[in-house]
Amino acid sequence: MTEKISSFEYNEPLSILVDGDMAQERADKILSCVLEGYSRSFIQSLFSDSLVLCGDRAVSKSYRPREGEVLEFTVKEPEHISLEKENIPLDIVYEDECMLVVNKPQGMVVHPAPGNTSGTLVNALLYHCDGRLSGINGAIRPGIVHRIDKDTGGLLLVAKNDVAHLSLSGQIKEHSLDREYRAVVHGNFTDLQGVIDAPIGRSTADRKKMCITDRNSKNAVTHYEVIENKNRFAYIKCILETGRTHQIRVHMASIGHPVAGDPVYGPKPPAKGLSGQCLFAAVLGFDHPVTGERIRLEAPLPEWFENFLGKI
Repeated sequence: MTEKISSFEYNEPLSILVDGDMAQERADKILSCVLEGYSRSFIQSLFSDSLVLCGDRAVSKSYRPREGEVLEFTVKEPEHISLEKENIPLDIVYEDECMLVVNKPQGMVVHPAPGNTSGTLVNALLYHCDGRLSGINGAIRPGIVHRIDKDTGGLLLVAKNDVAHLSLSGQIKEHSLDREYRAVVHGNFTDLQGVIDAPIGRSTADRKKMCITDRNSKNAVTHYEVIENKNRFAYIKCILETGRTHQIRVHMASIGHPVAGDPVYGPKPPAKGLSGQCLFAAVLGFDHPVTGERIRLEAPLPEWFENFLGKI
């Protein structure tokens, strides 16, 4: 059965391999089944804008693909988008005139994506900051210096002006910004610490996934340390030297220790008691963009994470 797609980015190429269950169904029905939570009008717009391809040609919504054919689509980022300010409660860990750090809950999307322009962290930030956010990343990602996955919770940097944004993003580029995660992964470790140095790029077999590859990839380095082996799982600390898409999830799966609850890179079915990967951005360390003071922030593990630790 083809995996459902619950979220994706603008300009991100995606593909759906048509299996036996979907063969000869209308293309719009296939997309409706796979694109979880997206409206009928959004899916219809993909066809009306000739964005759905099979082979090298655009197909209509009534096209009925054969088993083994691949439907591909990419949603272009709109030139103009109007985002609404939304009074969504935020867990602010740090804030001053030029920046803030938010403890993002698991399940919240960071910024608007195709078919999902409300309820995001950006909508909440626009309300909280009254629109005073850096514009370096454009209208869709105002203030967002870096991002974490929808189902990964934890600390996130937000810039209120371009000067702060350039300083913070520069620290990420220079690897001087500290980012520590906590995770529960499958399996016990013999070696209690290690380094995974393996380049990450998008998978050519499944465009929803990232993978370790030398083709069209970027270097990626993850340091890990075992806090405790617990039955068939391990509670670990991961320190990012780089920040690639799905980096910890891909790296840990590559050494046989996928993150518990990960629906993409972990075992099927995912670990019980989790609604997404058991991964939390717990620590941020950075130089303040204006004063240069070194700041280290740590968020407590969320209740859902603590509950899972208790169960194992």
